[in-house]
Amino acid sequence: MNKTSNFFKSHAAPGVPTARRQFLRTSLLTGISAAVLPVRAEARALPTSAAAGPKPFELDELTIGDLQTALESGELTSQSLARKYLARIEEIDRNGPALNSVIEINPEALAIADALDRERREKHVRGPLHGIPVLIKDNIDTADRMQTTAGSLALLGSTPVRDSVVARKLREAGAVILGKTNLSEWANIRSSHSTSGWSGRGGQTRNPYALDRNPCGSSSGSGAAVAASLCAVAVGTETDGSVVCPASANGIVGIKPTVGLISRSGIIPIAHSQDTAGPMARTVRDAAILLGALAGVDPSDSATAAVADRGQTDYTKFLDPEGLRGARIGVARKYFGSNDATDDLMNHLLEEMRRHGAVLVDPADLDSHGKFDGTEFTVLLYELKADLNRYLAGRPGAPQSLKEIIAFNERHKDKEMPFFGQDVFLRAEAKGALTSKEYLDALEANHRLSRKEGIDALMDRFRLDAIMAPTAGPTWVNDHATGDHSVGGSSNAAAVAGYPDISLPAGFVFGLPVGISFFGRAWSEPALLKIAYGFEQTFKARKPPQFLPSIAL
Repeated sequence: MNKTSNFFKSHAAPGVPTARRQFLRTSLLTGISAAVLPVRAEARALPTSAAAGPKPFELDELTIGDLQTALESGELTSQSLARKYLARIEEIDRNGPALNSVIEINPEALAIADALDRERREKHVRGPLHGIPVLIKDNIDTADRMQTTAGSLALLGSTPVRDSVVARKLREAGAVILGKTNLSEWANIRSSHSTSGWSGRGGQTRNPYALDRNPCGSSSGSGAAVAASLCAVAVGTETDGSVVCPASANGIVGIKPTVGLISRSGIIPIAHSQDTAGPMARTVRDAAILLGALAGVDPSDSATAAVADRGQTDYTKFLDPEGLRGARIGVARKYFGSNDATDDLMNHLLEEMRRHGAVLVDPADLDSHGKFDGTEFTVLLYELKADLNRYLAGRPGAPQSLKEIIAFNERHKDKEMPFFGQDVFLRAEAKGALTSKEYLDALEANHRLSRKEGIDALMDRFRLDAIMAPTAGPTWVNDHATGDHSVGGSSNAAAVAGYPDISLPAGFVFGLPVGISFFGRAWSEPALLKIAYGFEQTFKARKPPQFLPSIAL
């Protein structure tokens, strides 16, 4: 479902290809001298040209609450709202800065909005998402006139037989699915040399803060579109890093929930032990609203069974502007150290968090830090083959196996592999069944080291409410010749454990947004949201993008 391609590059574990290691260990971008921007300060970096940005947009930065107020008053209708977002997509995604974050527009969006307007006139409002335009990632099935391709030309023209549960729940909540977002093709699991945000179908998504910079992956289009106010909120997916890294790189909020809180049925998979969809939004409140709409039991996804006892339909009730006060937060120092500027910013934030009542345990590192890097990749290879084959077998008109996808890519290598190949696909195809001892041993090690001997042990030892780390450092310049240049991040422990992780804006480094992550034990979304909301309301670190051509350091 999504691994960021920067993911395995640094601190190599034996046998793990370099570009898929990058998000497994410490933070981002070595070798840059520090120039940290204060949390409330304006970015000091300058554009490399005087090119004018897009004209002001009346919906910029508006929240779900703002939009609902306008809908309730009659100032806006769902249809007029959808039209405004569609016009903005045409202006700055297709043209202007050309973000290239939206891979396809829903041809039924305006008709759906009109029907929801009729419901509103009849005094039937389904909830906080009624009439709200949402974008979803192009690996989330919709049985409508849109495609679901994971960015691959191999799936063009084959229609899923039914909506994914995510799409169905959005429709039931009254959301207008405006279109689908571009992504790192196959959620960045095809190659060890990929460029995040690139797909054969969609091309390269650009970062709205600096157009030559990477939006991170694989939910790159969702992250860039939300940052640029091309929708109210969006849905991404994550296997390891692909919600939280684009959230960090695009200056937004991303929630990677506990695996099983949101159904995976109808989402093109990587690995069932780690895959999940997750909300992406400009505010913690909006992300919490979307999380509540998506959460729920799905009989076709056994991992969701626990939601009946542990899930919520309204996560906004946990939001507390004083959420930092009294919170016991462990500082995972082993995720620091790769970028001086990011570390300086985080250390400043920690001082301020303590001043606002947080109780910090510093350091608070996992004893198992770095011990499951290789076993994670082993599990992903096995589960990719098994899970993708199962998904494709139920997709009429599509290649029916990973082997057939590999053959398609070879036949169309001029379009599918102009920059990088499919070495990870080939390694996955060579794996055996999920009954293999190698797989079972790796899966057991993953869960033991990341859960019992990892997050759970650390939180029990220090009686923590959350663990904190920089999500990632400042994003890198796009480079199709050599691929991604990131060297780390803090997503892997929560990802391997299947535990929740929230990234939100922390400030700016070299004029580029960076995020702070709070993660914890299974089903701890309420506690993490309380802390994240308290942080957001204290620091107010998000600033909208300026669509600069580049950043002059």
